[in-house]
Order: sequence, then structure tokens, then C-alpha cells
Amino acid sequence: MSEYRIQGNTGEWEVVIGLEVHAQVTSNAKLFSGASAAYGGEPNSHVSLVDAAMPGMLPVPNRECLRQAVRTGMAINAQINRWSRFDRKNYFYADLPQGYQISQLYHPIVGEGEIEVTLNEKDPDSPTKKIGIERIHVEQDAGKLMHDQHPTMSFVDLNRSGVALMEIVSRPDMRSPQEAGAYLKKLRSILRYVGSCDGNMEQGSMRADVNVSVRKPGGPLGTRTETKNVNSIRFMMQAIEYEAQRQIDLIESGGEVVQETRLFDPNKMETRSMRSKEDAHDYRYFPDPDLLPVELDDAFLEECRESLPELPDAKRKRYEGMGLSAYNAAVLTAEAETAFWFEDLLGHGVDPKQGSNWLLSELFGALNKLGKSLDESPVNPAQAAELLGLVADGTISGSIAKQVFEIMLETGQGAAAIVEERGLKQTNDTGAIEAEIAKIMAANEDKVVEYRSGKDKLFGFFVGQTMKAMQGKANPQVINELLKKVLDV
Repeated sequence: MSEYRIQGNTGEWEVVIGLEVHAQVTSNAKLFSGASAAYGGEPNSHVSLVDAAMPGMLPVPNRECLRQAVRTGMAINAQINRWSRFDRKNYFYADLPQGYQISQLYHPIVGEGEIEVTLNEKDPDSPTKKIGIERIHVEQDAGKLMHDQHPTMSFVDLNRSGVALMEIVSRPDMRSPQEAGAYLKKLRSILRYVGSCDGNMEQGSMRADVNVSVRKPGGPLGTRTETKNVNSIRFMMQAIEYEAQRQIDLIESGGEVVQETRLFDPNKMETRSMRSKEDAHDYRYFPDPDLLPVELDDAFLEECRESLPELPDAKRKRYEGMGLSAYNAAVLTAEAETAFWFEDLLGHGVDPKQGSNWLLSELFGALNKLGKSLDESPVNPAQAAELLGLVADGTISGSIAKQVFEIMLETGQGAAAIVEERGLKQTNDTGAIEAEIAKIMAANEDKVVEYRSGKDKLFGFFVGQTMKAMQGKANPQVINELLKKVLDV
């Protein structure tokens, strides 16, 4: 990775970045209760007696939440801890009914791993870097305070209280906003492939706490600040840039960076102080007396490993092996939904090169114009395969395929039905094509002379005129052969 330096009044500075990513675990129920973990819903409609911390209520671990954490750990080649334990993190806040959060400080379920990132996934020559993962632990989310519902009071919505989160803690290995952005993109992609988190940052199911410090290149680590709950990759990169510059300005003017928690304001493009940063001892952690340690057996670990899908890096290499360009392979595998759609297309027998080119140019272009995502595509992989099959077997030409595709987008009709109904089949009738070629040559005798005197580029003119005369229905290969026969004399 290229060196990123910030120029200050006293020389160059290096930024040191670590991320703590909170990812909501994909599960129907919460971490310790059977209440729904679905997004939305009327306030306080997804709350059990456990979530509301009613006296005498005991937590029961949700096996699926633990399974998803283990699968995520396996996907980043992390150490899976067969023995882990839940701890209580004690603090009071109005959206935390228990007065403590159940987390895993001392014995997390997942240990050290790593993620390999490239600054530009679409550039095959872009350098790679391995970012260390320190741990993944499972914990409860808190509720939500609502300050805009009443003129003098704040309301509490406990729908999120008790929802399972994975906290994925990186090492401070990132040295630029771009590296942090590449890391978060790659992590989100892996989570979506695995299915352990939907990665929806807008809805808050994935958010990042950004730890930033500055130092002279190669010097000792500086005091870090933590910017909480950043909910987009772009905002995270902006927060890093602002916070690094703020710390440099502070140090160079004789001030001192304070270890604190900050918030990023995307409207003002700045961070602001929220509270002084606590250390672990401030929370008085201790093992949760209501929960036994979690012990994972061989059968459970094997089931987790067997359930993992092909991950983005392996899939990209396989696509390149099929003859796809490094660029196409990178774009197809960057997002899980794109890769799954393409796999479905291949499953219908489409040629990989033909399918990838069509998906990335024609379908993506059309969806972009419609303002739709791939999940909302009016054309599904089976319909796309039918269209591409008609091109592959010579039933229609590439230009006719574009027209058919537009009709498919508007009507939802199948390609074969459209071609049949509108008489769009490609003709191989050499007699009809030869007749049109003769007319074109008679009407353009000057160009025929120019072509035969060495102006080869005019061949394209004759092809275009013939296709136009045949209303796009003539087989281009047949046109080429017949034109060469009469022009190259």
C-alpha cells in the first residue's frame, strides 16, 4: 500500500487507525430471548420480559447467534475458542434496562484472524495488505432513546434491546482513510457472503467505532480518540481525515490529545467531543452469574465449517480461471448479491464471458437508469439466460437482443415469446441478403471503388447499410461472408 502522510507545520505525520465494527447477527430472535430481532416495528413491540429486565427473568443463549459468530470467525481464518464466557459490563443509561450489558471481555468466542484488502479491488495490479483482527465477541445491543416525540420528555424504544451483535475488533494496522474504507468494504462483503449480517449500514445493522491517533512516521503511538457509531464507509473516511487533522493541529499548537469518545457530524463534516473515554476497569466487568460458559464441540464446529459458502477471494480466482478479466471477476465478486445472481445465470448454462459482459454492461446499465438494485431487477437470471441463449444459437443478433431486452424490462415477457410475437428472428436467407447487398453496391458505386482501391475501413459502412436494410434481422456472420465475396474481387 502507498504511504499516506499528512503535512503539518512541523513536518509529516502518520495516522494510525483501528476499527471496532458492530454487526447485527442475522437471526430471527434476540441473543438471550425469543423476541423478534427484525428491523422496524412499532416502538416496544419486539420486547420480551427478558429484554425489559423484569425481576427474575433469566437469559438463555440463542444457539443461532453463536453459530453465526463462529462461521464469521472461520471466514476470516480466525482462531475459534472452544471455551468462551459472557461478562457483565456495568453502566447505567436509560436505554439499558438491566443496568449492564452482557458482553465477552475476557474470553471471546473468536480470537485472532486477518482480512486481506486491496485499495482498488478492480485493479489487478493494486497492492494488497493484511489487516489483523484481534477478536470477535458477541454482545447485546441497547435500546434507543427518542428525543423528538415530546416537547419535554424523551421516550425509550426497547425493540433493539437484546439484539445480538458481533463486535469485530481490528488491530491498529490501517494507515489511511482509503485502507480503512477498503477494510470495511471487504468485511461487509464477507459478512454478506456468509449470511451472518446483512451489512445494512443505513438501518444501523452495521456500524463502526473509529479509533484514530497520529504520530511522527515510525514513532511511538499517540493518544487515540474513538468516534462512535459511524454508519457509512464514506462518513468513516471523512471522520478519519477530519480527526487526524484536528489532532495534528492540536499537538502543533502546544495542546494535548485527550483520550475521549467523539461523534461525527456529517452535516458539518467534523467530530465533536461526547465524553471522556472509559477504560475496562470503569465498567467493573465480572462473569455473568446467570450464564454458563459456552463450550463448542467438534460436531458443532464441523457443521459451521461445512455450511460456509465459497468466499469472495476464492470465487474471484475461480472466475479468472474461467477466462474472465480480473476487472470483471472483481466487480462480480465485490457484492454477494451480484455473485449469487451471476452464479444463478451460469447455472442456466450461459457462457461465463458472455454472461459477465452482459450483466455488467447491459443489466447494470439498465438498472442504473431505472434507479433499481439487482434484487429489484425486472429480469431474473432464468429470463436473462433465455435471452443470451437466443444470441448464442444465432436466433437473434446482438443488436436485436438489445431491443428484446428493453421490451423485457417494460413488459416482463420472456425473450423467446417477444422474438416470436414480433418476428425478430435472424435470417440466414442468403438470397434475400445478396439482393440487398446488390442494391447497396449499386447506390454507392463510388464507395465500392474506394474500398477496392485500399480503403478497408469502408467495409464497416457496407455491413451497417446491409444490417439496416435487413432491419437488423440478418446474421452478421453471413453478411460479412457475402460482402467479402462480392467486394474482394
